[in-house]
Amino acid sequence: MTYNFDPDRWYENELNFLEFRHRSGEITAPEFILSLEELDRRYKDMWNRLDGTYRLP
Repeated sequence: MTYNFDPDRWYENELNFLEFRHRSGEITAPEFILSLEELDRRYKDMWNRLDGTYRLP
């Protein structure tokens, strides 16, 4: 089984969706900023979990 998850692509997709929601008026500027901070936190956490996963001893 291969695992083709791309964290950078995931981040880009999530960011695009947040920007769309903000432009369309679905969320306010403060909500956008909070959501962006949460997205950045999740992205950093994800990389911390993935870092070193496939290192050989």
